[in-house]
Amino acid sequence: MEEKKFDLNSLIGFGLLFLIMLWYFYSNQPTPEDIAKQKTEQIQDSIQKVQESVPQNNTTQVTAPSVTVNPSDSLSVVNAQNKLGVFAYSAGLPSAKANETVIENELVQIKVSNLGGQITEVLLKKYDTYDKKPLYLIKDQNASFNISFATQDNRNLQTKDLFFEPSLTKNGDNQVLSMKLKVSADNFLEYRYESKPDDYMMDFAIRSKGMDNAINTSQNINLDWSLKSFRTEKSVKYENQYTDLRYLQNGEFEYMNAMSQEDEEDASKLGWVAFKQQFFTSILLTDEPFDKAKLISKNLVEDEFIDTVYTKQYQALIPLQVKNGELNYNMNMYYGPVDYDILSKYEGKQLDRIMSLGWGIFRWINKYMFIPLFGFLSAFIGNYGIAIILLTIVVRIFMSPVVYKSYLSSARMKVLRPEMEVINEKLKGKENAMKRQQETMALQRKAGVSPLSGCIPALIQMPVFFALFRFFPANIDIRHQGFLWADDLSAYDEVLKLPFKIPFYGDHVSLFPVLASVAIFFYMQMTQSQQMSMQQPTQEGMPDMQKMMKMMMWFSPIMMLFFFNSYASSLSLYYFISNLLTIGIMLVIKHYIIDEDKIHAQIQENKKKPAKKKSAFRQRLDSAMKQAQVQQENQKKKGKR
Repeated sequence: MEEKKFDLNSLIGFGLLFLIMLWYFYSNQPTPEDIAKQKTEQIQDSIQKVQESVPQNNTTQVTAPSVTVNPSDSLSVVNAQNKLGVFAYSAGLPSAKANETVIENELVQIKVSNLGGQITEVLLKKYDTYDKKPLYLIKDQNASFNISFATQDNRNLQTKDLFFEPSLTKNGDNQVLSMKLKVSADNFLEYRYESKPDDYMMDFAIRSKGMDNAINTSQNINLDWSLKSFRTEKSVKYENQYTDLRYLQNGEFEYMNAMSQEDEEDASKLGWVAFKQQFFTSILLTDEPFDKAKLISKNLVEDEFIDTVYTKQYQALIPLQVKNGELNYNMNMYYGPVDYDILSKYEGKQLDRIMSLGWGIFRWINKYMFIPLFGFLSAFIGNYGIAIILLTIVVRIFMSPVVYKSYLSSARMKVLRPEMEVINEKLKGKENAMKRQQETMALQRKAGVSPLSGCIPALIQMPVFFALFRFFPANIDIRHQGFLWADDLSAYDEVLKLPFKIPFYGDHVSLFPVLASVAIFFYMQMTQSQQMSMQQPTQEGMPDMQKMMKMMMWFSPIMMLFFFNSYASSLSLYYFISNLLTIGIMLVIKHYIIDEDKIHAQIQENKKKPAKKKSAFRQRLDSAMKQAQVQQENQKKKGKR
């Protein structure tokens, strides 16, 4: 009998055949999209068979716990009917597919899905992100627009899980998209979008017809609008500081703290709510204010030095009111830039408050002074960096009389200082502090000099300082506009990337803050003697003002260097040029305008004049000081006894 031997060739052949079979089955397996499509078709076929066999007005009543439908689930005929009830009609239409309809104009492209009838993508055509990618406000399921409600047969459903039937038509030049969630051929819940040419604002309406037999109007019907705002700017820290939720309540503008980790507010008579980013916003407006709403904002930035996709999580929970058994809300949606010129044209809606221009007088200065002035300069010049320099020059020239008044006051105090030192020498000791103060004030009053006259000009400049601090970070016109080494004036001007992170500073070096810090240092060094001349000679028990001034001379530039390293380069550019101009103006005043000899002669003339009648405030102040002096002397006498 012949012995069987191991056949290596046969083994290799079987092995290759096995590998070929594996490759065939793997390459021909259905994709997840094919599986989802097949399951959806199975559901639609099942529902269609039910509708053919059951009369239209016959709906199975189920009192089991309510659930929401997921169109990708493989459902039996009974389960599909039980879950959807009368809304199974909409799921059986040919439109019951996750398709999208596009409405667009020259500015924005919007995609609306059949599933949920909601916006799934918003592209702003004229803008891009800091890394030159298309700028989307909505994409990849970062937003949801959903209405939750109870049905007459005790189901809890959500529109985001149900299919709407789209119909795209024209209304003149406007595009009109009607999305209908149908319970029959004539009864439906409708979202109506109407896009206008060359406009970021879109008309939007929620309407229903014949839904009182399908929706249980005795229970809450809630609108849930949510959005995770994309990061679109270079500096996460800087962008996040100007990303917040804003709203109009009872006709008054309100906003939520951008720096809070989580904030929640109950609003009433809500006219609009804006999910604001630094330069872009999503707004929902209503013609008739919502009675109440819960507004939520969560911070999603865990580390300001780590790249992130999202900055804030916003949510607006709004109960909807039913009138005559139906829903009927006329609203608007805005997806676009936070641009003052654009937002202010919607009169009566106060949308310009969405732009972060500060409050009170700071906003007034920005609104009526800096926005028109900068708009004129940038249109006239074309280069935004040069426009910022010209704006700085205009501001400095406008404020130069204030600088002159401040310097003149310090010069007067400097001339008078020797006489004040004589008073200090004559009335030494703590026991003479009150009398020393009285004689010093009498000398200043007789000479026509007041230490407050130097402080008032500085206070006048503060509103301008804070107004510009708000103006540049909010100005979208300078976004992606380069100047010198800065490629974007709305972001920091990185000239060196560090291999490590410095606390409170960052992982990069910005040049404009360095230049601004150097300019501030020389400015404070130059003005130190001027400021000291305005101070009275150091008295016993009083802090040494010279030491405090020297500390400020070093502290201010260092604070500027750290604080502005991640801020907009436009802001640092302004402060750099502003301090250079101020130094120049002070040098001109010192060497060509102010004459200390003339000032001294004028003070001596003032001292010869009859004393002016004291004001009521001065009389009360002197009286209080005299009473305090008498009490002090009485206490000393008691102590000696």
